[in-house]
Amino acid sequence: MGSQALQILRQGVWAALSGGWYQDPHRGAGVNALHLYLWLFLLGFPFTLYMALPSSMVIVAVYCPVIAALFIVLKMVNYRLHRALDEGEIVERNAKQHMDRGAKTEQGNTSTRRTDSNGPSDPGGGIEMSEFIREATPPVGCSSRNSYAALDPNNQIGSGLSRLGTTATIKGKFSSTLYETGGCDMSLVNFEPAARRSSNICDTDSHVSSSTSVRFYPHDLLSLPQIRLNRLLTIDTDLLEHQDIDLSPDLQDRMQSQEEAAQKVKQYYRFWILPKLWIGINFDRLTLLALFDRNREILENVLAVILAILVAFLGSVLLIEGFFKDIWIFQFCLVIASCQYSLLKSVQPDSSSPRHGHNRIIAYSRPVYFCLCCALIWLLDYGSRNTSTTRFRLYGMVFTNPLLLLSARDLVIVFTLCFPIVFFIGLLPQVNTFVMYLCEQLDIHVFGGNATTSLLAALYSFICSIVAVALLYGLCYGALKDSWDGQHIPVLFSIFCGLLVAISYHLSRQSSDPSVLFSLVQSKFFPNSEDKNPEDPLSEVKDPLPEKLRNSVNERLQSDLIVCLVIGVLYFAIHVSTVFTVLQPVLSYILYALVGSVGFLTHYVLPQLRKQLPWHCFSHSLLKTKEYYQFEVRNAAHVMWFEKLHVWLLFVEKNVIYPLIVLNELSSSAKNIASPKKLDTEIGTLMITIAGLKLLRSSFSNPTCQYVTVVFTVLFFTFDYKSFSETMLLDLFFMSILFSKLWELFYKLRFVYTYIAPWQITWGSAFHAFAQPFAVPHSAMLFVQAAVSAFFSTPLNPFLGSAIFITSYVRPVKFWERDYNTKRVDHSNTRLASQLDRNPGSDDNNLNSIFYEHLTRSLQHSLCGDLLLGRWGNYSTGDCFILASDYLNALVHLIEIGNGLVTFQLRGLEFRGTYCQQREVEAITEGVEEDEGFCCCEPGHIPHMLSFNTTFGQRWLAWEVLVTKYVLEGYSITDNSAASMLQVFDLRKILTTYYVKGIIYYVTTSPKLEEWLANETMQEGLQPCADCNYVDVDPTFNPNIDEDYDHHLAGVSRESFCMTYLNWIEYCCSRREKPLDADKDSSLVTLCYGLCVLGRRALGTASHHMSSNLESFLYGLHALFKGDFRISSVRDEWIFADMELLRKVVVPGIRMSLKLHQDHFTSPDEYDDPTVLYEAIVSHEQNLVIAHEGDPAWRSAVLSNSPSLLALRHVMDDGTNEYKIIMLNKRYLSFRVIKVNKECVRGLWAGQQQELVFLRNRNPERGSIQNAKQALRNMINSSCDQPIGYPIYVSPLTTSYSDSHDQLKEFLGGAISLGNIRNFIVSTWHRLRKGCGAGCNSGGNIEDSDAGGGASCTSNNAAANESQSSMSQGGGNLITGQGPGMGLHPPITSHPSTLGTSHSSHSVQSSLIRHSPARASVASHSSYCYSSRHSSLRTSTTGFVPCRRSSTSQISLRNLPSSIQSRLSMVNQMEPTSQTGVVIMQHGLPSSSSSSQSIPACKQHALVGFLGTEGGNNVTDAQSGGNASPANHMQAKRDEVIYRIQIMDPSQVLEGINMSKRKELQWPDEVIRLKAGRNSWKDWSPQEGMEGHLASVTWELLPRNSLTGLACHRMPASTLFDDDKERGRLKRESLKVIHRWVPCSRDPGSRSHIDKTILLVQIEDKYVAVVETGVLELGAEV
Repeated sequence: MGSQALQILRQGVWAALSGGWYQDPHRGAGVNALHLYLWLFLLGFPFTLYMALPSSMVIVAVYCPVIAALFIVLKMVNYRLHRALDEGEIVERNAKQHMDRGAKTEQGNTSTRRTDSNGPSDPGGGIEMSEFIREATPPVGCSSRNSYAALDPNNQIGSGLSRLGTTATIKGKFSSTLYETGGCDMSLVNFEPAARRSSNICDTDSHVSSSTSVRFYPHDLLSLPQIRLNRLLTIDTDLLEHQDIDLSPDLQDRMQSQEEAAQKVKQYYRFWILPKLWIGINFDRLTLLALFDRNREILENVLAVILAILVAFLGSVLLIEGFFKDIWIFQFCLVIASCQYSLLKSVQPDSSSPRHGHNRIIAYSRPVYFCLCCALIWLLDYGSRNTSTTRFRLYGMVFTNPLLLLSARDLVIVFTLCFPIVFFIGLLPQVNTFVMYLCEQLDIHVFGGNATTSLLAALYSFICSIVAVALLYGLCYGALKDSWDGQHIPVLFSIFCGLLVAISYHLSRQSSDPSVLFSLVQSKFFPNSEDKNPEDPLSEVKDPLPEKLRNSVNERLQSDLIVCLVIGVLYFAIHVSTVFTVLQPVLSYILYALVGSVGFLTHYVLPQLRKQLPWHCFSHSLLKTKEYYQFEVRNAAHVMWFEKLHVWLLFVEKNVIYPLIVLNELSSSAKNIASPKKLDTEIGTLMITIAGLKLLRSSFSNPTCQYVTVVFTVLFFTFDYKSFSETMLLDLFFMSILFSKLWELFYKLRFVYTYIAPWQITWGSAFHAFAQPFAVPHSAMLFVQAAVSAFFSTPLNPFLGSAIFITSYVRPVKFWERDYNTKRVDHSNTRLASQLDRNPGSDDNNLNSIFYEHLTRSLQHSLCGDLLLGRWGNYSTGDCFILASDYLNALVHLIEIGNGLVTFQLRGLEFRGTYCQQREVEAITEGVEEDEGFCCCEPGHIPHMLSFNTTFGQRWLAWEVLVTKYVLEGYSITDNSAASMLQVFDLRKILTTYYVKGIIYYVTTSPKLEEWLANETMQEGLQPCADCNYVDVDPTFNPNIDEDYDHHLAGVSRESFCMTYLNWIEYCCSRREKPLDADKDSSLVTLCYGLCVLGRRALGTASHHMSSNLESFLYGLHALFKGDFRISSVRDEWIFADMELLRKVVVPGIRMSLKLHQDHFTSPDEYDDPTVLYEAIVSHEQNLVIAHEGDPAWRSAVLSNSPSLLALRHVMDDGTNEYKIIMLNKRYLSFRVIKVNKECVRGLWAGQQQELVFLRNRNPERGSIQNAKQALRNMINSSCDQPIGYPIYVSPLTTSYSDSHDQLKEFLGGAISLGNIRNFIVSTWHRLRKGCGAGCNSGGNIEDSDAGGGASCTSNNAAANESQSSMSQGGGNLITGQGPGMGLHPPITSHPSTLGTSHSSHSVQSSLIRHSPARASVASHSSYCYSSRHSSLRTSTTGFVPCRRSSTSQISLRNLPSSIQSRLSMVNQMEPTSQTGVVIMQHGLPSSSSSSQSIPACKQHALVGFLGTEGGNNVTDAQSGGNASPANHMQAKRDEVIYRIQIMDPSQVLEGINMSKRKELQWPDEVIRLKAGRNSWKDWSPQEGMEGHLASVTWELLPRNSLTGLACHRMPASTLFDDDKERGRLKRESLKVIHRWVPCSRDPGSRSHIDKTILLVQIEDKYVAVVETGVLELGAEV
């Protein structure tokens, strides 16, 4: 502790005060002396010149050239020395002792070998570590574990290291010499741990380059075994531990003598001064780095020299100008010396450095700030002495007053003299951070912009604002130069106002980050034409997010092009109408009242009513969502009425009210501002333009607090201080800036009070208890600090987590200076050797980070829309929220908030957090509604209200719960221990059996099967297996785990294999489109046998032939699951003929077996049936992604929203291997949304950065990260960037657009583009034509017209009326006949095909409903219903009564061809009984004498819905007027009618009954069972009001003789076919049955297992099992 404190005092405090100089005891005396004398020279030289010479330019003329010469020499020498170490030559002065022959030869030469080791000139078998250039791979550190070695064909070992350094010549095998190669220890004997070397020598921004070239010449080394060479050159400590075990005594003595001789070898580098002149350098890079900082590029050296000269010039000018007197001259020289010295040896780490290790940018901070301050001092002094400067007065203050300028100059002088203390405390950031902060603050507060995401984005946004102001300035200036009067405003000013609104709207909708825009332009004009390698495994893995962002930006640009034009013209028209002059002052009062009332309702009342604890008084939300009381959310959040109200109020507020207010103030204030009495025309025009742009942009982007600013400004300058008003436009402009700072001050003070409240203070360490009493006198200064921090927007952080607060340096809203985001470790960014051996990324945090990445994508899709719907309450720039669920806890930081866009960053915390994190998670998830405390007693609380203690406690928290049921799409995670599932041998045998069956399935379904069977190499390799007596007696096979193990032959024989798996092979082969021979002796069985034996042998090899051991078995199973197959037997080498067998057959087989093994626990005997097993595998292939979590396909599947995923996870937990089966299912997750005080987050983040980086506190149990429930201190601090915090995932800055929110687009509409406008006009025109056609046709129907494609039918009105009058309107008679062939038939599902749009129902009305959902209610009244609405839905004979049909819901059959009408009319002439036993219904139909005209297009869909989906193909044939032959038609036969029901109670739906393993119900068909549950529905679920079909039995129509016939549903066969023989030829192809189960039924197939009737209902293509009491009967369809 003491040594660390001394180190902080030396390297931190003293170095910060002096600019980088301090006495380091770990350095040599020469280095410390050089640093001291150099610092004294920089301090004393300007002071001596000023004291010795008169105050004139002579001082400048002497001082600046000397400093320039000094820095040029030092920088040039330093640069050349580093180049010499990078590319120079090592010269060895040999020792006097005896060495071997090879070493003596080397000693005599004393020359440097620089030739390529592969060349013929390489002497003595030298081994060179060749240089590797990696452009894409960043440096990973100086650890020796980052090296690798390889043996080339010439027996030369090349090893590329992770750093580029010098060329080293190493003698012998072992050497204790420290070789400095690229800043790394390369000692081959004494190895330090990699982490220690990395921390002591290397840093984050290392001074060395990215690859290494090292040459070895071990002449006697080649006599050692080859494996020893690899061990030596890999420089792996684990291998070197065993390096002495196989050396003979002679070799040991020889190596020992070489080692002793090598210790006496002296080395130095050649430093070339001239082409023929060089000197020797006896120090290495570490000594040089300790001497001076390294500047990598020439540009950096030039910049350092220029800055040093500027510091000297500006400092000497201020000295001779006489700004400093007495002791302050020496202090100023000290500041100059510290700024110049930091360019040579900077403070590392600096108090404002955002990163560990060496920071190259921080070295330029002091000289840059010094130059800025000196320039500002000179400008202020010049302004104070220049009396002709234009006077600038605002609010009674003259900003050009000389006294004011002199005061500002003196303040800057004092600030400059305090540089040592300023930089010690860390009040000024590094230069790039300051530039980004300055541009962002100016853009936000002056131009009304948004926060920025990077330095480039800040410059881009600032430049865009400047360009916009420049464009608008000319128009405004021209308008103000024109003549004005009381009732007339120039048209040019109206044009200016219209353009101002349009440009402000466009700028508010654009993101500050131009990268997506540049990418869009590049994709449009410069498309990427690079050809991707199809063999690359990552070529198929494509991230959909960049393309989605480009499409969103493209849509917004197209929308802005139209909307900006419209609103520009609209507001120009409003302004030019003189409404802002004629209606004054009434219009102003109306607008102010509107903005106050609408803003108060939208941003205060509605958010408070929707909070979980409104006003911290009520115990529950007063405006509840539909999901509020749901235990498990199954669907997307329902849009409530108050959400729609919030959206529309927000839309009106920011698009109507605020633009009108700004235009009103522009009209009334512009002329006054530009008058000579105020600001004159030039400055006034600029202020008008800037103020209007700022107010409009901020109102469009985030109008949350604008109403408070407007109302307060109006009241303050109207009633309180009217004489101080500088026109309402400027008042609003300046008050908006002031209010933003006041809000920030409010949040800071609230954070401080909450954090130090004595009744809830939490001391994390002894220092906190010690600092608590000292914080009391400090609290007086705390208010000043808070005000200053709010003015400069700097964090106010608790020092070391205590109650003492200090101000940090300024930061942008983004906060973190570097763009850190988590790089997931998987197979795409790790070496193959590490994947096979060490399994990188196998920790839980790395694997679980994918869930936060998917959560980020879900938020990218819906966050902006949810914010606009008010689901997260009020929000503003920089707000922080915590999303908490069962296992996911993420902090969401809102950075940029624009008009319809939000840029955010998500930081995911650990699943299994620390104790402190768990306590804080409990605090934000526990309920407080039941507390009954009142001070010290518990009297209870008023109903629906909180108790007194809870109300008081909730107001003293830095966070509040906004929503308890925020619905977001994600994955539910289920993990099962693989060890428990494979504990006994029987379970392993089941897994092996499914493994074999999986291999057989994939090989038989592969499209390359025939190619494999014809492959001669495979046939030759499988030739032994073709023998019927062949048996494989590999010790891998075990009778305990192999189902086909032959005990007599002690192995797996072909005979036993066929006895076990032949039936499965035959069945799989029968399911092929082209069945193959699957006999016992066929080549297919041979291939399956060979593959199954190979797969099991690979499993045994991976398990180290210890399958009886569970740990080994799991290790082998995981190795095969991730694709690590090791072919160890000669008998399996035939597999190399085509490696697709492993990749496409064996790997999917082992993965599918894991899923089938999981299913086995729920249904032990279900997969004994080959049909069920085959369908299950097919279903899993379609709906389930099974992959290793390190496979890039796993990440791609998760980000692509795959419905289900499965993986086998291997993690090391406390030194033990743990295997888990991870199952992911996509569903809607419920989160609690907690809003955290943003100043609390910024303050705690800043405190952690200072504590860990500058103060170097690496204690993992430090007090500043202990839990503090009132501030969520642990959760916030753990979310910092690594290594300061420890989040498992930090997302990149992601932008969410409102256009991607589906629910928002439903009632606001999507993006406005030319294509959408064209589609809207075309669809509207078609609807008008349909409406006109239906309105002119008394027998027509608008639904009919809508379904018919838009053609009118007005030409056939007379025929229609005549045909309609002849139709029978009475109810039909239903007669059931029982024929001899009638009986129960096994139901088979059929899937009716569709025609054009989705018209697959059995009635005209249902087809119209599906085509036009808006008319479902109308069409539902046009169907037939039962005589009793509440009767049981039975299949017995029931009489029909016709429901009342409106005239708009009838279908006229006037246009049917006579050939069809004649057959349809036979229904009226049917006998009461039917030989076929069908249910017959008498219809009222037109006579056969009706017109035989062609059917118009508007009736074709209606006819198809009536005649069947297949009948649409024959409409054209029917229009020809010819009689259709019965041989050309298909048969339609009906046994039952279709009953329509409506779900009334979704809780009565039995969504899991189909997956029940006890088989309570007998299903009519297995396919229906598989589709009648949530496992098949996926994201769909039955809802209240949905309608479905019940008890329908339909005959699917089968073509005869390849001829297409006309399908007529619900008609007896005799209506279409006169010949009984013709009907007899037709085959009953399929039945679609919707079933019902009745309690105590005698038929087991219709028996319910409960005391209620269960109905099987079809809703579209879904099947739903529901209790009868949960539905409402709507009647039968016709």
